[in-house]
Order: sequence, then structure tokens, then C-alpha cells
Amino acid sequence: MKDRQERPVSADDFEVLIVDDDKGILKSADEYLSLQGYRVTTCERGLEALDLVKERDFAIVFTDLKMPEFSGLELLAAIKEHSPQTEVIIMTGYGTIESAIEALRLGSYDYLQKPIKLERLKILIDRIIEKRKLEKENIFLKRRLEERHQYGELVGISPRMREIFDIIARISSNSPTVFIQGESGTGKEVVARVIHENSTRQEKPFVAVNCGAIVEGLLESELFGHIKGAFTGAIRDKVGLFEAARGGTLFLDEVAEITPALQVKLLRALQEKRVRPVGDTKELDIDVRVIAATNRDPEEAVKTGRLRSDLFYRLNVVPIQLPLLRERKQDIPLLSTHFLSKLNRKPAQKPLTISTKAMDRLLEYPWPGNVRELENVIERAYALGVREKIEVSDLPLEIRRFGEGSKKSGRIYNLKENEVALIEKALRKTKGKKGEAASLLGINTTTLYRKIKKYGIEEGLLQKTNE
Repeated sequence: MKDRQERPVSADDFEVLIVDDDKGILKSADEYLSLQGYRVTTCERGLEALDLVKERDFAIVFTDLKMPEFSGLELLAAIKEHSPQTEVIIMTGYGTIESAIEALRLGSYDYLQKPIKLERLKILIDRIIEKRKLEKENIFLKRRLEERHQYGELVGISPRMREIFDIIARISSNSPTVFIQGESGTGKEVVARVIHENSTRQEKPFVAVNCGAIVEGLLESELFGHIKGAFTGAIRDKVGLFEAARGGTLFLDEVAEITPALQVKLLRALQEKRVRPVGDTKELDIDVRVIAATNRDPEEAVKTGRLRSDLFYRLNVVPIQLPLLRERKQDIPLLSTHFLSKLNRKPAQKPLTISTKAMDRLLEYPWPGNVRELENVIERAYALGVREKIEVSDLPLEIRRFGEGSKKSGRIYNLKENEVALIEKALRKTKGKKGEAASLLGINTTTLYRKIKKYGIEEGLLQKTNE
């Protein structure tokens, strides 16, 4: 049988108890509320009501103030001691300021004067049930997120990844603009796809574009489209990516690489929800959810003028900061298993696993190329012919040597030392050619430049060493 909390919560999940020594009130309230679809139980005595509360989970109790043997205030106090989450409403035809104050002090949800309008009972019940439904659903969502270690292609149990899972779950029913920031290889496009696949736009296109990989003069045409004859070489009309993603999601990767002039046009498109193809005089309405990303520090990009502040604030409605892999090392075994499972889907093959010693090396390594580098390491082992178990000898040289160096020194080097050593080694090997060095390290050239500047690596010394 399916767990009750796995279906939508309804009013039928909540039971109402009405306590009054007036049988006429009980009969009319029971008939009216039952017709409205509520589960109702009635009783005439306070002590009997307390026994029922101890046996069953009532969401709401309406109780008369004056009853023989056990008053409404005594029942209120006893219910709150036994079941604090149960809401109690006092009803009375002999109300005083003192009794109302005492009822509220004891935790009464409301205090009603008789004669009671039955519509008023319904309003209170609906309000309380809605509150309880939200509480139950939030508890269920929190529990599911705590148990979850995978969200689509996103994998992780670290606190930072759980926060990201939570954000994705919260925005799944609407389409706010999302701004993802993270170093190369941290999985920005994977996050964007998971957001799209868990949104109301999932049946529509997901279109991704790397704004830094398109020649400067062509990006406007790529985004907004163009008409025939708009410029030399425009031999036919072209649909832009905004239009291609209609109803779905447009992922703008490396948005900070867009020129300032084009940033103005992008900002206008986001504000007006309209685009004008290059060379055209007409505008097109657009219905697109935009997710933007950058591997730069966006606030620093704004300060230096690389990213317009108004565009940044327009994009930064829901910010997501992706952690570096070395900041979430507890996720490395899960990620490795995830990448192995992709390879294990291939037919006529024994499941590929990884040895404990090899996993220890993976956990020690600082991962300058982040998740992408880890995936490449797993795929490299498979490509080199490993079919049953990845051993230390199957790992790339820099990972093997890193682990050996750690053991010889009796400690694991700090992250800065290891990153500097790897970057210097790559630069020496490529004789200072940063594009080739970045490729060796599994990062893009922009990230390499930033790290050289960050760590103050002396390129001149490196060149002298090569000479």
C-alpha cells in the first residue's frame, strides 16, 4: 500500500471533533459539515472528548465552554498537554472578557460567541486545514530531500548539494530566472537541465548556448535571429534561440562574455519579453524561461564593468552557487558510482567497479577540473581497456603521483600548494601555451588565467625553466 503522504493531502485526511451538551447544535453542525466533505465526530461530554483525542488524531476540536463535569477550558488545557498540534476553538453563549483571555492564554485558536453561524465553522476549518496541509507537505518535502542523493543527473549528499536540491524543488512550480555561478566543470549546464526537467516547461525545448564560444558579431543573430539580407551572408531568414526555445528554457552559459552593447539588447528582451531579429522592423513576443551562468565572480564582473549591473540584477532572481568538487569530497564515491553506472549500461559486460585504494586516491586529489575531470578519469579508464575494476595503476599519472607524494610526506598537501604545482607542471610541459595547459588540466583557458593571477604564478620564471 502506498504511503499516505505520497499522495496530495486533502481535507479528508483531517478529522473534526465537536463537543457540546446541546444535541441540537451537534446534529446541525454534523449534518452541515458532513455535507461539506469533512470527517466529523460529535460527543456531549468533556471527559468523553478527551478519551477520543487520546485515541485519534483530531486536527480541530470545537468545544462548548460550559459543560457538566469537565468544562471547555479544562478540556482545552488537557488537549494541549496531550496533543499540542490539535487546534481548539471555544464556543459559548455566556462569554466574558476574562474567559476569552483565559482561553487564548491556554492556546485556543479562536473564541466564538453563540449562536454560531455554521459558515463561520467552515471558514475556520478551511483555514486550519490549509495550515496543516502546508506543514505536512513541508515536512514531507524536507524528509524526501534529506533522503535524496540524486536529482536527475545531479548527484550528492553534501550539505551544499542538498541546498541546491531544495532550491530546485521550490522553484519547480513556477519559472523564475535563475543565475548559476561556478567554476568550469562544476556542472552548470547539468543544473540548468535538471531545473528545466523538473519544471512546468519540461515538455518544451531546452536550448543551450555558450555565449563565449560564438564569434562576437554573430551572437546577436544566434539569440534573436535575422531576416534575409540583414548582413552579408544572410541568404535566408534565421530563427533565433529565443524563438527556438519558445515555451521552454533558454540556457545562456558564460553570459559575462557578452559584449556590453549586446547586454543592453538582452536586458530589453528580458524586460519586455520581446525580441527583434537582426534587420527586421517587427518584434516577436517570447515566452521563455532564462537560466544564465558564468564561471566568473559576477559581483567582480559588475565592478569591472564586464557585466552590466542592471542585467545582473535582472538575471539574479534565484542565485545558485555551485561548490567546487574539493568542497564536497563526500560526494566523490557517489559521483564515481554514477559515472560507472553509465558505462555499465553497455551490453555483454561485467559491471565496472573501483578499488578501495583507487577511491582513496580520488578522495585525496584536489580536482582542479571539478566534476567534469572526475567523469573524464572514469571514462579514460574504460577507454584504456579496464573492464572489471579500476585500480590505482589505471588512474592518470597526476592522481597517482599526488597520492604517492602525500604518503611520502606523511600528510596531504593543502589545496593551494597542489593547484599551483599542477598548473606550473602543465605550463612547463606545454612551454607556456595556456590553451594546451588548460586542456591538460581539464579546465578552460579563462579559469587557468584566473588561477595564474590568483596564485601569482610567475610565467617568466616558467619560461626561463623551459629555456
